Amino acid sequence: MGRIQIITILVNLLFICYVAYLIIKGKLREEYSIVWCVCTVILLIFSFWRNGLQVVSNLFGIYEPPNMVFTAAIFVTLIYLLHLSVVASRLHEQNKKLAQEIALIQLQLKELDSKENS
Repeated sequence: MGRIQIITILVNLLFICYVAYLIIKGKLREEYSIVWCVCTVILLIFSFWRNGLQVVSNLFGIYEPPNMVFTAAIFVTLIYLLHLSVVASRLHEQNKKLAQEIALIQLQLKELDSKENS
């Protein structure tokens, strides 16, 4: 096993441990950690399997393995950005609804306060 393989394997294992640490501390939600863990496991597999990238590239009909890496990275990034956009849109709607409910509650409190004072 080459030195770069050992370094890559160690870095991947440390990264998975760091993701687990973030989950335990409550700084990363489980639903988002799955993406990081899957990507890290894929990198870990290719760290052990030297010719794996070449085999997978040939399977998809891509002649140069680095092209497959960039294409896959762009595709995964676009999917993840779409997911984050959906989450942000949902949070925006929830915030708007909460603000409206708070405004109604404040209005009711003012009405109750004015009735008590009269």
